[in-house]
Amino acid sequence: MNQRDLIDSANEQGFALFDTPVGMCGIAWSPQALIGVQLPEADADAQATRERMQRRFPSLDEAPPSALAQDAIARMQAVLKGAPDDMLSIELDMRGVPEFNQRVYALARAIPPGHTRTYGELAVALGDKALARAVGQALGHNPFAPVVPCHRILAAGNKSGGFSAGGGAMTKLKMLHLEGAQPNRMDSLFDAPWG
Repeated sequence: MNQRDLIDSANEQGFALFDTPVGMCGIAWSPQALIGVQLPEADADAQATRERMQRRFPSLDEAPPSALAQDAIARMQAVLKGAPDDMLSIELDMRGVPEFNQRVYALARAIPPGHTRTYGELAVALGDKALARAVGQALGHNPFAPVVPCHRILAAGNKSGGFSAGGGAMTKLKMLHLEGAQPNRMDSLFDAPWG
């Protein structure tokens, strides 16, 4: 066994923090898939993100990321700098995620970078426009943002709607800006990219 294999076997599961242009994020993994991702807390403080990861994953220890987690981290960091990666090949462990939410997340993952859809459009894709509020609630419980890009789903009239990550709707709009998305074909609120 080489040193890389030893590191990976020691880190088959765990959680780690990683820096991005939007602040300190967290990631949790198992040997097969990601089991959670955490966008920064409101103050983007590393300790606040660490404490949230510890609450979400009490059975996991903080550890150096496995190869699977390292790849996901690098891709998320690139996406949060504006790289056009749909991250569809990142495996997610959906055990414990309600079936309806899984369907919503699959639709969200199908939205390419730089594009948006509305809660109502996702509801129609699920078979009933009346599901728009349920779509919003599922996205508010998204355990994999930004791999499941809930920031690409907007309220009616392409308004920003809510966003449960630190910074709320402003963070959502900044993430859309990084991707080159222009809801309502409006000019960006941001003069320069983050970072």
